[in-house]
Amino acid sequence: MMRLPPIFWHYFRTPLPYARTLQLQEMIYQLQLQHRRAGETFPEVLLLLQHRPVFTGGRRQGEEEMKTERERLENIRADFSLTNRGGQLTYHGPGQITGYPLLDLSRSTPPLGIRDYICLIQKSLERYLSSTHRIETVPSEHTGIFLDAHTKIGSIGVQVRHRLTTHGFALNVTNEPLNWFNRIVACGLDDVKAGSVESATGTRPEDMGKEAEAIVANFSEVTGREMVPLDLTGPGSIEAVVSEMEEYVARLPQDWATAPAP
Repeated sequence: MMRLPPIFWHYFRTPLPYARTLQLQEMIYQLQLQHRRAGETFPEVLLLLQHRPVFTGGRRQGEEEMKTERERLENIRADFSLTNRGGQLTYHGPGQITGYPLLDLSRSTPPLGIRDYICLIQKSLERYLSSTHRIETVPSEHTGIFLDAHTKIGSIGVQVRHRLTTHGFALNVTNEPLNWFNRIVACGLDDVKAGSVESATGTRPEDMGKEAEAIVANFSEVTGREMVPLDLTGPGSIEAVVSEMEEYVARLPQDWATAPAP
């Protein structure tokens, strides 16, 4: 069987604004699509990061429907954005690792279906929790990673166009996201609260970069793909747009809210 090429990964150490990161995903998607249509090879990428505090809605939620909710959430010092991913309202912010796999599902033989792709993400995160933190998860009828029937530690919401993926997953590492989650009904689940690695183990992970590396290692094990750090000095167009994002965020004030306003 033909061995698939490596997936290139990059971790942003400074929390990123959501809207600009959404643009970055779209730029990479368009570059991958252009390369494919031209018959050229292109890298698949896994971006890992923390966001500045933001609430995001899924494609089933319209602007008018979310108008009042947007105003309420912006008043507690968070950004708000509607997206084209699956799922409903959720939160992203510091203390949570968000992953955006920008992959070509058609490279597998046979091509990987969206349900199988979501299953790979879920198994990768479950394996990370088990192998790195000895946290065992439970099955759920809902998409995501659950510590028990009423505690959710990770979310998955993806978009697939032309078998190229955008959006991805989010996993709560420290307790910092939990107060933000308490302000919403996340993913439309009234009887579910947010959990984290810290809340499950009683210990706060101190190095989010090491947590990102552990997620990458487990993603590699589950998918069977080699994971290689993205060289931002490389000549490719995808390397260039990721490098530009690092330069952009370095110029921004580091002044996001650390907790929701009362």
